[in-house]
Amino acid sequence: MDSILITGGTGSFGQAFTKHLLGNTELERICIYSRGEHTQALMRAAFNDDPRLRWFIGDVRDQARLQRAMTGVDVVIHAAALKRIEVGNYNPDEMVKTNVLGAMNVIDAAVAAGVDRVVMLSTDKAYQPISPYGQSKALAESLFLAANTTTGWKHPKFTVVRYGNIAGAQGSVIPKWREMFAKPSLVSFAHITDPECTRFWMTIQEAVDFVMMAMEAEDYNRIHIPELPAYRLGDLVMAMRGIDRYHITGLPEWEKLHECMEDGNCSNTARRMSVAELREALKNV
Repeated sequence: MDSILITGGTGSFGQAFTKHLLGNTELERICIYSRGEHTQALMRAAFNDDPRLRWFIGDVRDQARLQRAMTGVDVVIHAAALKRIEVGNYNPDEMVKTNVLGAMNVIDAAVAAGVDRVVMLSTDKAYQPISPYGQSKALAESLFLAANTTTGWKHPKFTVVRYGNIAGAQGSVIPKWREMFAKPSLVSFAHITDPECTRFWMTIQEAVDFVMMAMEAEDYNRIHIPELPAYRLGDLVMAMRGIDRYHITGLPEWEKLHECMEDGNCSNTARRMSVAELREALKNV
């Protein structure tokens, strides 16, 4: 393997995965494919304009651009997606264009470019989905697995990884609460949907390692799912703030109280992280 392309490469995962590849592999070329010229410029500076990196401005909605970027690429990591649940609830058509039609474009471009393997990043919200985001990712999963049998005898190996939210990722609750708690204010409590809500805990490095495993796995034609611990949202507030004061906003109709990645692998039955364990884990986030 000489080259990798990462769609959505300037996101939290893309940057962590790129850092891992640069430090632990002998790849000749790592292609960063994303829409944002500003985020690409910031990432380029953060990586000191490493000559192994290539930069492609492009959208997964554009199949021709994808195919051109994939030319000569061995492996594609498909991380690009619209991911904010509330955005998808009000803009389901946009979720379809990026998460579903974009997945189809990645598949078709990879076949046309002669890529060896394509790994799609999915989410626990794709299991028994109740939101446009989860529904769009569930359909994208089906498209990827079906591509192993519908794209002809000589095709890339398509595989899927499904896991929960990454702790500290862009736009997630941890950086939002940290920013709020750092400001002197009369408001010293977090806004929380429900303190009894549970979510899986996964670090960015664990996500990188898991995708690396899936990228090299022989049993590619399936959804790879990790075993993860989980935490209670009220305990996360206590771990971050030291007090259990919060304003409960209530779960919107597109959010679940507990998440599952597959039957029997749910955040309310997984090993529960204590407040002390969360506080220690937050030091590395």
